Amino acid sequence: MPELPEVETTRRGIEPHLLEQRITSATVFDPRLRWRVRDDLASWLEGRLITLVSRRSKYLLLHFENDERLLIHLGMSGSLRIVTADTSRKKHDHFEVSLTNGKILRFHDPRRFGALLTDHEQAPHIRLQNLGPEPLSDAFDAHYLSAQLHARRQAIKPCLMNAAIVVGVGNIYANEALFLSGIHPATPANTLDHNQITRLVTAIKNVLARAIEQGGTTLRDFVREDGQPGYFKQTLNVYDRADQPCRICSTPIIRNVLAQRATYFCLICQPEPLATKPPGTKPIGT
Repeated sequence: MPELPEVETTRRGIEPHLLEQRITSATVFDPRLRWRVRDDLASWLEGRLITLVSRRSKYLLLHFENDERLLIHLGMSGSLRIVTADTSRKKHDHFEVSLTNGKILRFHDPRRFGALLTDHEQAPHIRLQNLGPEPLSDAFDAHYLSAQLHARRQAIKPCLMNAAIVVGVGNIYANEALFLSGIHPATPANTLDHNQITRLVTAIKNVLARAIEQGGTTLRDFVREDGQPGYFKQTLNVYDRADQPCRICSTPIIRNVLAQRATYFCLICQPEPLATKPPGTKPIGT
């Protein structure tokens, strides 16, 4: 599904068209998304002024006067487009709002795993509660991550994908950050030393920032707000490169399953932790 860089790329693309625009009309073509769209959403939106377009984790937030908000989640295949009134509606366009500048924000989602939710800044939706810090914020640093991991014996990779620890580090970028920091994805989180955690935090920030700058990762269902695919996949080091040579040492990339997610790594650049190798067992990558 679209990860943080894809969502942030979308936010930056639609923001200039939405800020300080009033919604003149809204239409829900199909309310059957991941959670059924509230019956009165169209009337709830009409007349509202968009004061801010933000992102929290993988949710896009349209802020209105009186601190009320519309939360948009792209799900597995969702996308947002800015179109004109004469643009034909596609089969899987489920929602749109018309703006005072004459433009239309349209939500497209073939698989219908996306979501349209409402809340108030003083009473955030349950989906926004109990979330960790944003990975690109100052709050996410080595001191914070060390405190979160010191009592966790779980493998480090699923810890990075735990939104209660840090938001928005999805499968692609967890794989990439662990490679860049030289850490095997199955390493018990509480065995990482300060230098490893520092490298990991730096790698997470760098890989996400670079992905945002380059327009997100090219996935089958994702395109940018201008309709063109992202380009970051061209520079991935390990994700989806099973059996291909490591870009650093030429060792074939290993694909494994960890915590039910596809996991990619290089056994030379990311040595298997001794703690995971009881006597007589085979290496994790075999």
